[in-house]
Amino acid sequence: MAAPLSPAAGRGARILVSESPGEVRTALLEDGVLTEAWVEREAQPNGVGDLHRGRIIALAPAMAGAFVALAGGQTGFLPEGEASADRRPIAAALNEGMILPLRVIRAAQGGKGPRVSARLTEGEAARVAAAPPGAPLLVARGSGAAERLAARHPQAPVLTDSAARAARLRPALGERLRLLPHPAFDDALEAEFDILAGAEVPLEGGGRLLIHPTPALTAIDMDAGAAAGARGADALAALNRAALREIARQIRLRNLAGAILVDFAGLSARRRARLEEPLRAALAPDRHARLLGFTHLGLAEIVRERIHPPLHEVLGWPPSPLTRGLAALRRAAREAAARPGRRLALRAAPAVIAALEGASGALAAFADLAGTRLALVPDPALSLPVIEDAPHGD
Repeated sequence: MAAPLSPAAGRGARILVSESPGEVRTALLEDGVLTEAWVEREAQPNGVGDLHRGRIIALAPAMAGAFVALAGGQTGFLPEGEASADRRPIAAALNEGMILPLRVIRAAQGGKGPRVSARLTEGEAARVAAAPPGAPLLVARGSGAAERLAARHPQAPVLTDSAARAARLRPALGERLRLLPHPAFDDALEAEFDILAGAEVPLEGGGRLLIHPTPALTAIDMDAGAAAGARGADALAALNRAALREIARQIRLRNLAGAILVDFAGLSARRRARLEEPLRAALAPDRHARLLGFTHLGLAEIVRERIHPPLHEVLGWPPSPLTRGLAALRRAAREAAARPGRRLALRAAPAVIAALEGASGALAAFADLAGTRLALVPDPALSLPVIEDAPHGD
C-alpha cells in the first residue's frame, strides 16, 4: 500500500489540502507516498496550539501539576514542568486563583481535559496580554494541519482545491500556495483515506494488517492470509519483514498514540527477535514513536506520544454518523460541481441527518458551494447515505 499514488506524483514533499463542507483533509506526500493524513472539523476543534488566558482552580502537588479553568467550561492540567521557566515545585510557582497565559500542548483524552503549558514564546504571551480582559478566555486558535506541515517542510508546495482555504493560508504561505482547478485528492488518495477509516489494511506481499484501537492500547495483528500454511518458515519471515514499513506507516498515518502492540504472523520467539532492529529502523522517521522491545508473548511493544487525537477518535470507530454524513456531503459537492443547477437530495438514516444538522455550518457550506440547499430525506432502512436527485418540488 505504500507504492506511489500516481506516476506523476514526482519526488520530494507535497502538501495537499482538500476542503469539503464541514471538513478539511490534509495529506503529506513524500516521493509520491502518503505519509501523514489529517482530518479536521471546525465544529470539533481539538484545541492543540490554542492560546488561552486561564485561571488556576486547584494545585495538585501529588500529581505534580495544577488544574486550570479554560474557556468553554474546560478544565485543563498544567504539569509542574510546564508551569514556569525555572521548573520550580508547583506550590512555589503558582497559587489558586492566579491568572496566566497558557497554550494547549495535548488534546483532551478519555474524559480528561487538555494538557497546557505556561511556557509561551514572547509573541504568544504578547497576544494573550493584548486580548480583552477576563479569564478564562480563548485568545486564538492553534494552527491547522496545513500550517504545521508547511512549517516542518519549508520547501514543500501546498496545493488546495478551496479558494476560501487558499485565502486563509496565503498570508502565511505566500507563493508556496497554489489553488487547483480540480479536486486536490485523486482517486488513489481518496482510496487511501477510505482505508484509514477501517480496521483492515491489505499488504502488497500478501496478507493484511488488522488494526484495533481500544481505550487502553492499540493492537495490530499481522495476518498472513489463506496461504500462510503453505509458506515455508523463511518465506513467512520474509513476509513479516516486508510488512514492517507498512506497519510503521499506518501507525503514523492514523496518528496512533499510547501503547501499541504488534503481533506478527506465525514466527517463533527467536525469529520475532530478529525483527527488532528492522522495525526500529522503520519507525525512525516518526519522531513520536519508540520501540520498547518485545514482550514475553513475542509482541512488539511500541509507545507513541499523544499530542493530537488519533484519527479513529476524529472519525469514530466504527465511523460515526457525522463521518458518514460529511463523506456524503463531499460526494454531493462533487456532483453539484459537475452538473451545476442540479437539485440533490441526501437520503440517509435519521442519525446521519441529525449529525449533519448539528454540525455547525456544514449544510450551509454545501448550499454556498452548490448554489442550492441539499434536500434531506430520512430513511431508517439505510445503513449508508445515498445521493440522489431531489424530489420534485422540494
